[in-house]
Amino acid sequence: MTASLQVSWSRVRVEDSEPHVQIPAAKLGNSELVQLCQAGLRPDRVAFTELLRRYQSHVDRVLYHLAPDWDDRADLAQEVWIRVYRNISRLKEPAKFRGWLSRITTNLFYDELRKRKRHRSPLSLDARLTMEDGDIAWEIASGEPGPDESLATHEFYGQLNDAISELPEAFRTTIVLREIEGLAYEEIAEITGVSLGTVKSRIARARLRLQGQLQNYLKG
Repeated sequence: MTASLQVSWSRVRVEDSEPHVQIPAAKLGNSELVQLCQAGLRPDRVAFTELLRRYQSHVDRVLYHLAPDWDDRADLAQEVWIRVYRNISRLKEPAKFRGWLSRITTNLFYDELRKRKRHRSPLSLDARLTMEDGDIAWEIASGEPGPDESLATHEFYGQLNDAISELPEAFRTTIVLREIEGLAYEEIAEITGVSLGTVKSRIARARLRLQGQLQNYLKG
């Protein structure tokens, strides 16, 4: 993988009514940070480092659910940020940085998947589905719950993560794109290269399978 980016913590200098006014990067909004990164020939290192600090866990979480059995996810996350560093000047709407970051993460996963030429087993869950896709909201959390959560909740999320990782690859990818990244059905169809109907079918069947595996926890 490409060498890691070397960034240092500092303070961001911005133009104001007074010369040399300094505002901590942590107090700037995402759009302001992106705009600072786009202002020069190269992204502002301090602003870029703050974006990395804010969204590193998001990248890690998406890659964890997309590729739970890959032992090089840290290298993939590093490559995501290298791509962001090289292409952030092309982002036309700074306010949509999070969605843009999610697309880069997903595209990298697919690039790596193609390189590895994985052999997929038949997807029996792709059988024709007659029911309408429901609006079941799956709150997919990371494996690090807050201290205020109960043991039962902790166990539930652990079981949920395990259940997601056991889904066939196509279904796991689709449910992650929908429930973690919040992409629209049309966007998922474009990324995965399947029809809109197939996307809806896979999401519905993945939800049903997760519900079946987590039935005892859902009753509780």
